[in-house]
Amino acid sequence: MNARRTFLKQAGLMAGASLVIPSFAFDKVNKTVGLQLYTLRDELPKNVQGVMEKVAEAGYKEVETYGFADGKFWGLTPKEFKALLKANGLKAPSGHYLMDAFSKNGNTDKLKADIEAAAIIGGKYFTIAGAQVDTKKGIDGFKKTASDFNKVAELAKNAGLKFAYHNHDFEFKKLGDITGYDVFLTETDKNLVNFELDLYWVARSGNDPLALFKKYPGRFPMWHVKDMDKAKPEQNTEVGKGSIDFKSIFVEAKLSGMKHFFVEHENNYNPNPIGSIKTSCDYIKANLI
Repeated sequence: MNARRTFLKQAGLMAGASLVIPSFAFDKVNKTVGLQLYTLRDELPKNVQGVMEKVAEAGYKEVETYGFADGKFWGLTPKEFKALLKANGLKAPSGHYLMDAFSKNGNTDKLKADIEAAAIIGGKYFTIAGAQVDTKKGIDGFKKTASDFNKVAELAKNAGLKFAYHNHDFEFKKLGDITGYDVFLTETDKNLVNFELDLYWVARSGNDPLALFKKYPGRFPMWHVKDMDKAKPEQNTEVGKGSIDFKSIFVEAKLSGMKHFFVEHENNYNPNPIGSIKTSCDYIKANLI
């Protein structure tokens, strides 16, 4: 997580049987496979146009951005990047941003610039990719961050966007009988604050996504879909090759509230990254949606 946050700064259960929804009941948007572009962080800055073409050729229809900095997405203005997306039949319903300056001193300048960029490229969700929480304060530290989420969500709403938070694993550490993630979910306005559930980090922390769906139905309109290597759980692998049971998770998409999901290989060392993302996309289309 620290490496990812540094990079971003530098670059700018089953419920009752009656609730089980078979995969063929997904609506059109659920069948659209997305990619978190951080997966291609080594290739993208070198040739943004060529990489976006390959992403589309690999079968993706949506992407999630990261690394917006100095007013640009990898050298392109928001309007230019939107045109590139359109030229390749892609949309970007979500993007990853940070709110560290706001959390530290309440400054909204960077947030407003990021929110404006997200709106220009046609985003639906303004997603915070990881929060700075004063964990020494325990529950109170998470409550303070949850309060910040509510405030930033209001800014996003004013721009026509929805707010979402993307988890890692530190949120799932126990604070007595609850976790920091529980605090986020209970202390935020459910009409303003959404959650992008990273299924890998939930599983890696020893928790069950299906239990979260049941406890907080409808709060997870986005997912990150990345598999856990069977031999090295600290690494990702192509979806379908690892240890996470995605079939049981996708069946409960409606209970989750899922509307968009994004494949991500956060630390997959496959020497053929484009082939790797195509393998994940092909598996999802053949087996999960």
